[in-house]
Amino acid sequence: MPLRDHFRPPLANRRSWDELHGGWPMMMVMALNKRLPPRYVAAPRVHLGTWSEIDVASFEEEEPSGLASPGDAGNASVATATWAPPQPTLAVATAPPDPDEYEVRVYDTRHQRRLVAAVEIVSPANKDRPEHRRVFVAKCAALLRQQVSVAIVDVVTTRQFNLYGELLEFIGQTDPSLAPEPPPLYAAVCRWRSAVECWELKTWAHTLAVGQPLPTLSLWLADNFAVPLELEASYEEACQSLRIP
Repeated sequence: MPLRDHFRPPLANRRSWDELHGGWPMMMVMALNKRLPPRYVAAPRVHLGTWSEIDVASFEEEEPSGLASPGDAGNASVATATWAPPQPTLAVATAPPDPDEYEVRVYDTRHQRRLVAAVEIVSPANKDRPEHRRVFVAKCAALLRQQVSVAIVDVVTTRQFNLYGELLEFIGQTDPSLAPEPPPLYAAVCRWRSAVECWELKTWAHTLAVGQPLPTLSLWLADNFAVPLELEASYEEACQSLRIP
C-alpha cells in the first residue's frame, strides 16, 4: 500500500498521526533485529517534548547567601563580605528545547553498546519553527561527528521544510538533487567517515510522495557493512497493527 497523508483529512479526522509515529519505530526494530548479526541490536526510543512549570514560590522562600571572609566563623565582629553578581545581559521567559524524538537506534554490543546508527522519524514539532529545526539538525550533526549513521524519514505533509537539506547547510554542504526546490517529504541516509587522508561525507536522498511506495534505505553499521531498512514493509505493518486504513 502507498504512503498515506496522516496529517490532513479524511484520515486525520479518524486517526492521529502520533499513533503511527509511536508504532512505526517498533516495527522497524522488529524487522531489523531479525536480520542484524548477533553483535548488533536495534531498540526504539520515543520521547515527547514537554513543557515544565517552575515553582516560583519555592525560589522566593530561599534566602540569598553571600560570600564571607575566612575569619568570619571565629570572629563574629568581622563584617560579612557579600558579593553581588552583575545583572544579566538577557533575561527572557523561555523553556529549554525539548523536542519530540521518534527514533530507532542500533548498538554494537561488542563495543560497550556503542551507538552505530540512528533512524530519526520527523514529527510536526521538529519542523514547526526555526529553533526546533535547528535543534533537530544540530542533533543529527552531532551524531554524524561521532561516526553514527543517520537516517531521516519525513512524512509530515503539513510543514514544507526539508531538514535533510538544512542539515547539509548546517555542516556547509549542499545536495544537487534537492534543486530547484527541496521536497517536503523525503528520506535520507547520511554517514561521515574518516578516509585515508580526509573525512568523507556520503548521503543517499529519496523523494517521497503520498500515494507512492516507500523506499528501502541502506543503514550503515560499519565502514563496509550496511543492512536494508525496508520502510514500506515496516510502515504497512504499523498501519495494519494500528488499524489505520
